[in-house]
Amino acid sequence: MKKKKKAALDRWEDFISSGSTKAKVAQVLIGMAGFGLLVFGGAIIPGILIALKGLESSGVRNDREKYTKKQIDNALGNLRRKKLIKIIKEKDGKYKIKLTNKGKKRFLKLSLETIKIEKPPIWDRKWRIVIFDIPIKYNQARAALRMKMKELGFKQLQKSVWVHPYECEDEILFTAEVFEVDKYVEIITAEKVLHEKVLKKSFCL
Repeated sequence: MKKKKKAALDRWEDFISSGSTKAKVAQVLIGMAGFGLLVFGGAIIPGILIALKGLESSGVRNDREKYTKKQIDNALGNLRRKKLIKIIKEKDGKYKIKLTNKGKKRFLKLSLETIKIEKPPIWDRKWRIVIFDIPIKYNQARAALRMKMKELGFKQLQKSVWVHPYECEDEILFTAEVFEVDKYVEIITAEKVLHEKVLKKSFCL
């Protein structure tokens, strides 16, 4: 759970640090909702401010402006009018801001461009093999997943089998979760593959 929370914080930091020099309040709220970081008790606006301060205390870089209650209120109202978010009251009395289907599409557009696979100083000599069998009704999601994997540098072994030499589980699972097809994706770490020499040459290893 801690690893998952840290990954979410890292992704959110990349999310608000990309693009223009000053993140809009709406973008910040969409990002926090998308990464599951907007859960709080009490009044909504003060709760969001407390959540933002909580992220800062968690060590998340924050070189953005300090948002006011009015800015957050305006952005929140705008996002609700556009039906990008919904506010849900949990059984324990806490509030959660979640993205609607329309909001998820906006979140996807804003966040996927920040995904990248880091190249370590030394390769651990292991292969990450991604396999998926996505139903036909999710054709659009399958095509988008393939496109993103190509952007990330994956090499295709077979129709729905892709390989990469570096750690990429969080990046792939995040992408698959955003498209809501993560249950159809499997990731295998292997120490050896049959055509390893070809792959090494392809990845310049």
